[in-house]
Amino acid sequence: MGRQPKQDKDQLDNFVEEWRTKRKISRQELADLVGVHYQTMSYIERGEYAPTLALTLRLAAALDCKVEQLFKLKVSI
Repeated sequence: MGRQPKQDKDQLDNFVEEWRTKRKISRQELADLVGVHYQTMSYIERGEYAPTLALTLRLAAALDCKVEQLFKLKVSI
């Protein structure tokens, strides 16, 4: 039997797009500010890519908010 892909049990609510829109920053501008490709920002906003801790901290700094305002766990710990 083949190896099964790992499934992430911790699903996140993602508010990056809302904060970006609130700050009136384009996806490209935010990508430039945090040092990633604009397509990566699209993946993050759609929840298709989980950013590293360092990138998450850069996003929070660029959007002038707390990490907890950008991402929240959907499941209780």
